[in-house]
Amino acid sequence: MNSEEEFYDAVTGFDSDNSSGEFSEANHKVPEMLDLDPHQSNRTGKHNGETEIQENGIKKHRTSLPAPMFSRSDFSVWSILKKCIGLELSKITMPIVFNEPLSFLQRITEYMEHIYLINRACSHADPLERMQAVAAFAVSAVASQWERTGKPFNPLLGETYELTREDLGFRFISEQVSHHPPISAFYSEGLNKDFIFHGSIYPKLKFWGKSIEAEPRGTITLELLKHNEAYTWTNPTCCVHNVIIGKLWLEQYGVVEIVNHSTGDKCVLNFKPCGLFGKELHRVEGYIQDKHRKKLCVIYGKWTECLWCTDPTTYETYKKSEKKGGEQKKKSSEEDIKSENDEADDMPEVQDTVQFIPGSKLLWRINCRPPNSSQMYNFTSFAVSLNELEKGMEAILAPTDCRLRPDIRNMENGNMDVASKEKERLEEKQRAARKERAKDEVEWHTRWFHQGTNPYTGTPDWLYSGGYFDRNFSDCPDIY
Repeated sequence: MNSEEEFYDAVTGFDSDNSSGEFSEANHKVPEMLDLDPHQSNRTGKHNGETEIQENGIKKHRTSLPAPMFSRSDFSVWSILKKCIGLELSKITMPIVFNEPLSFLQRITEYMEHIYLINRACSHADPLERMQAVAAFAVSAVASQWERTGKPFNPLLGETYELTREDLGFRFISEQVSHHPPISAFYSEGLNKDFIFHGSIYPKLKFWGKSIEAEPRGTITLELLKHNEAYTWTNPTCCVHNVIIGKLWLEQYGVVEIVNHSTGDKCVLNFKPCGLFGKELHRVEGYIQDKHRKKLCVIYGKWTECLWCTDPTTYETYKKSEKKGGEQKKKSSEEDIKSENDEADDMPEVQDTVQFIPGSKLLWRINCRPPNSSQMYNFTSFAVSLNELEKGMEAILAPTDCRLRPDIRNMENGNMDVASKEKERLEEKQRAARKERAKDEVEWHTRWFHQGTNPYTGTPDWLYSGGYFDRNFSDCPDIY
């Protein structure tokens, strides 16, 4: 085995002889940690007294970025956004200082941070418990956005991102399949052939004077192969407040419906808006019902903290008791909050934590962030590892992979001036390529995904064409 093959094995967890995309149960056994909290399963050991590795032999990923976050205090976003009120922001060029050193394709990959919830769903025999785990996964998928006020880089047309994590039991591929409108398609599968997770996302961004709103478009699909089940949903709306003056803060709101297309069960989750006094900030409440619309359980919590479930009777009894005994307390509490906050839009702080209802079951709890997260764009530990590029990795990756983007790489390394110039160069290169195609009347062809119809919802979708992990990248476009 040559050095390139050895590096491939270490980075991806695959044997280089088995890189064709075929699965081997013997080679891809996932560790016995699938239903554990990630905090409890990150045990490490020393290898030859030098390299720290995990128990399963996979090399540990980096825990910090090469350079601290660049200060935004001397820059005014208002000077750029004041002419953009009500407009589509995907067409507006923003200074690099308002970015974070990740592509939107890498941001999508953060859905996989809490993959143990998918593994938990696969392991349950009860369809209600499977839906509970899927609901927790859907909520956890937006949790990494908490306090992430930096804008990910817009992917270039044809840009890709791949990630294989044998320790977590999945591999992932995404591609920017359209530039106007910007559409990102992704596909992930379990290494034990237990699930498929895929979708296409078209975030519609708008500026409303004091806030920027990202309206999600596109369907997300999770297939549990062992149970022959498919779940679909759409993410809630994300809004960043105080973009002109004050401390930036973020909220998620809207109703998310998760449908089990095999059983007819449905989970309805209400991501509540902040409200006048901020009492509902970050709160999520909802329920799971069967195909006859009978409520099977109630779900409550915060997408920034945790998610619990309990039976409907217990929930209603508790709420009535709380309302009866807490009216006076609520009145005085709201008066205190009102005196401390002249404007609800300026209030980013969470007023209280989730009120636990006795007898509830914990579905999910957010991962603790690194102690230096505030100096790393408020990244989670998972996000910190996404743009890691080790020596020799370029020989394995597709030439369109995000890790090879020079603007993101330079920003991560703290070279802001170079990053800004590279960003302008890449954008101009993309514009020139588009003009050349128009001149020659040549249509753009996606490489790894194709337009089709979601087999469960019947709506337009981008579907994985296969073949990426065969690693034949000879016809990939030159976008960098």
